[in-house]
Amino acid sequence: MNPFLHTPRPPVWPALLLGLAFAAVPALGADKATAASQLARYQQERAKCSNGESNQDRPTCLKEAAAAYAEARRGDEVPADPALYARNALLRCERLPADERSACVARMQGQGSTTGSARGGGIYRELVTRETMPAVPAAAASMPASVPAR
Repeated sequence: MNPFLHTPRPPVWPALLLGLAFAAVPALGADKATAASQLARYQQERAKCSNGESNQDRPTCLKEAAAAYAEARRGDEVPADPALYARNALLRCERLPADERSACVARMQGQGSTTGSARGGGIYRELVTRETMPAVPAAAASMPASVPAR
């Protein structure tokens, strides 16, 4: 009888576990980098609260910074994506009537003037649009207006 035909194969699961362990090592490094980034952001936010650079009173600012840090650690952090902010700004215009919507979109895209701040209570965006009246025919302009009889 051939001894090589009946040799049992080594179990596969230890090799799989070892492979998974090696695959997890870079993820642990990424988690450490993410945690360090989250902590750095939290410390920056706290510094803004302490320096008075936020648009909130100090206790509220510190509470919000702590809450944002806790959410980030849970993985619920909202990314600071400029495209997302722009999309949200345009979504505000969708509820307006059609004749006002185009002016709103223009303001949100930076046309016109912007004054105020969130800290001061709000941002005021103004876009002045001049409309011209249709030209009056020369013949109609020279005719006197009829006065109704009393």
